[in-house]
Amino acid sequence: MMMLQDHLIILPILLPLATGAFLLFVDDRHRPLKAGISFASTLALLVVAALLVHRAGLVGPVDGELTATYPLGNWPVPFGIVLVGDRLAALMVLLTAVLGMCTLVFAIARWHAVAPSFHSLLHFLLMGLCGAFLTGDLFNLFVFFEVLLAASYGLLLHGSGSARARAGLHYIAVNLATSSLFLIGAALIYGTTGTLNMADIAAKITNVPEADRGLLEAGAAILGVAFLTKSAMWPLGFWLTGAYAAASAPVAAVFAIMTKVGVYALLRLSLLFFGDAAGVSAGFGQLVLLYGGMGTIAYGAVSALAAQTTARLSGSLVLVSSGTLLAAIGLGNEGVVGGALFYLISSTLAISAMFLLVELVERVRMEGADILAVTMEAYGDDEEDEAVQEIGTVIPGAMAVLGISFAVCALVLSGLPPLSGFLAKFAMISPMLNPEGLATQNVVSPQAWWLASLLIISGFAALVALVRTGINTFWATLEEAPADVQVIEIVPVVTLLALCIVMAVMAGPILGYMDAAAQALYTPAGYINDVLGAPLAGSVAAP
Repeated sequence: MMMLQDHLIILPILLPLATGAFLLFVDDRHRPLKAGISFASTLALLVVAALLVHRAGLVGPVDGELTATYPLGNWPVPFGIVLVGDRLAALMVLLTAVLGMCTLVFAIARWHAVAPSFHSLLHFLLMGLCGAFLTGDLFNLFVFFEVLLAASYGLLLHGSGSARARAGLHYIAVNLATSSLFLIGAALIYGTTGTLNMADIAAKITNVPEADRGLLEAGAAILGVAFLTKSAMWPLGFWLTGAYAAASAPVAAVFAIMTKVGVYALLRLSLLFFGDAAGVSAGFGQLVLLYGGMGTIAYGAVSALAAQTTARLSGSLVLVSSGTLLAAIGLGNEGVVGGALFYLISSTLAISAMFLLVELVERVRMEGADILAVTMEAYGDDEEDEAVQEIGTVIPGAMAVLGISFAVCALVLSGLPPLSGFLAKFAMISPMLNPEGLATQNVVSPQAWWLASLLIISGFAALVALVRTGINTFWATLEEAPADVQVIEIVPVVTLLALCIVMAVMAGPILGYMDAAAQALYTPAGYINDVLGAPLAGSVAAP
């Protein structure tokens, strides 16, 4: 008999689905009521996600199983749909809940009243994200992808404006194309394996006839292109900076995890389908991820240096983050992937905070501040007497918080010590240059040297771009009037950055969790056995 805790896996899907559907029937004139219901539901989602992570972090949480499963409708696997809650899935659900909560709190101050159905769209997006991370079925991965994309279309256009409409049309066109590729790839895989259950596909790949193996790999390649487009790998990520820069601040903040859905799918499926046990197909597509990821890091770093606005700079840093994760997956080193998971959480939190900061900072900048900053840099400021009189002027509290928050963002995103960005890069570079733990007996591959160098160079490029932006923003280009910033808008930014600090302080146990998640990914036999042997409700275990 299933206990209440056994239903935790489905709650991250049901909670936002029920909330989003209910709020559609609440009139927008009752915005405080809608905001209260939305906040309560998101808080409940956060609690459930934390319980899932705690449960997944335990050894043998369910009768000795390493992976918690939930067969929908009590249909036996692989014939029915199954939800799977392992360490990686639970971690991504928790990250989704954290970003959803911070986005919602920030939006309640202003943005939720700009256009109708913001709360419903946000909860449908959270539902799609959680479903994509928890599903164990390839077709339902497509379904949840479409749910989150449909919600993201509306959120991207939230607030109207020609720039958002133009970026939204490009975004919709790109994602419709990737959805078509997703269906084609899934159909080819189903045609060769006869199943869409991920664990069942992994179990059957070694038995695919040689005559059909080319078709299987073609389907996987087409599916991979869809995921790589969503992950914004160069040159498929041309759509990202424009779309993210045009989105409103809270929407861009929650979109920080959107590229990570593609990264998650690639990480999950590449190691599940084409791991060491896949026979002749082992390692399929790995070099594409490695070199494509390194190209994306380089492109994102150059884009960050060339960015003329803070919003586009933030979008460029998303590219650097995605490229780093893709290259780490492609390198094929379990230790690197463990560090990459730590980097995924850290960079996503910091980039989300950066998108929220963009709007708050822009409110207190003078008209033409960018031009003024360049002019002062080139010609100086002749008003020395006025400058002398301003010595000792007290910095407004809001501006002090914004400045400190921007500095913390810069430290995390550029990978400088002592915060989580530095620890994440160190956790990746260390196993790259020490593959087996005994550096004197192993030769480091050229690809590892290139990737380690790119991680350091991209961090330096991010530091230069962020310092330049910080100087132009906070140095003599601010309005003299008090900052128009509410406490409820600063709290989410501080919370996201505080979590980055907590990650640095608690790096030991968190990295232990990440390493365990990476180990489970590289030994998929446990995942396959747990999913295919998922017990049904009311079934009696064999003696």
